[in-house]
Amino acid sequence: MSEIVSEEQVVAAADGLFYELGVQAVGMDVIRDTAGVTLKRLYRLFPSKADLVTAVLEQRDLDVRQAVGDFVDARGGDSRARILSVFDYLSEWFTQPSFRGCIFINTVGELGGKYEAVQRIARQHKLLLRDYLADLVADCALPAGVADQLLILANGAMSTAAILGTPEAGRQAREIAELLLSSRSAGNPIGG
Repeated sequence: MSEIVSEEQVVAAADGLFYELGVQAVGMDVIRDTAGVTLKRLYRLFPSKADLVTAVLEQRDLDVRQAVGDFVDARGGDSRARILSVFDYLSEWFTQPSFRGCIFINTVGELGGKYEAVQRIARQHKLLLRDYLADLVADCALPAGVADQLLILANGAMSTAAILGTPEAGRQAREIAELLLSSRSAGNPIGG
């Protein structure tokens, strides 16, 4: 085992294991073996499993928000098209063989109130995604509450796709988002 293994390598190894198997199912010894690091080095980098879970979620937050932004930017189009591209991103993600749902939803569900940091990071992640949607919604001159509705729709699609094991939820969520945007553009007073 190598002492040269970086913190990023350990986080990447733990991320894959936590996402595939769940946090509680993965022991530090499995992370050690997967990352190719000694247990002493692992605990020097992350004094507790909670510290490692926090690092994984913080990195995943950055990675997911970057991936969504890059995908939407590559698609281009007006603000309405950019909003719908968020749902196209979800649809493509749901078709990946490694798709296991949203790591934030999964981890909060698995650990419950056990780790305040998990709740905090998951909440921050979802709020930052809502802020991203809010910017796109504002560019469409739609009411701010539409961003909250879109976030609920996206999270529902993530959970549904994971539970049912089918990517159809992405396409269906996009169709609902189109209806919502059309309805709100026409001045329909649904919600905020």
